[in-house]
Amino acid sequence: MKTIIIDYGLGNLRSIEKALQFVGAQVEISNDSASIDRADALVLPGVGAFRDAMMHFSTLERVVKDAVNEGKPLLGICLGMQMLASESEEGGRHTGIDIIPGRVIRFPASELKVPHMGWNSLIIKRDIPLLRNIENGSYMYFVHSYHVSTEDKYEAALCDYGIKFPAIITNEGGNVVGTQFHPEKSGLAGLKMLRNFVECYGH
Repeated sequence: MKTIIIDYGLGNLRSIEKALQFVGAQVEISNDSASIDRADALVLPGVGAFRDAMMHFSTLERVVKDAVNEGKPLLGICLGMQMLASESEEGGRHTGIDIIPGRVIRFPASELKVPHMGWNSLIIKRDIPLLRNIENGSYMYFVHSYHVSTEDKYEAALCDYGIKFPAIITNEGGNVVGTQFHPEKSGLAGLKMLRNFVECYGH
């Protein structure tokens, strides 16, 4: 399975590339529409601000949505997961890719520090291929100030940071999945998830 990591100018691409290679994926980093169109699976990483990400991503949005509509698997990571939503309130109102209905909102004011940074545990809600052999309560590495707000049916796992927010979302077709945490920085459990993506999706 040929996996393309989408390079739209934002994100730490090398760490996810190395992690996917480690679990046996055939990986290429690309911003070429034809390569993305030929890929068997896609990974959308991202760090930074939502508006900047969507501006950089605009030239690739159509080819990625077409690939998803054809049933190709897509994994969104951190900001890449948030981009899957309909819109974000970060820095004003900005439109997302709108693959999974939802809104990206800031953590409410509380005694907890924002950004939510560090290790936190998963509350698994439903059995999806990405979570094969992942134990409830597994710890993952998070770095984010905003989170996705979406309907229950799109939530595969939650995390608690003053409020419960989606840690993993998936579309109704099951070929698109997003992780708010960084699986490539989440130790053995994170690598197991990436192996699940390589082995369980797109076949």
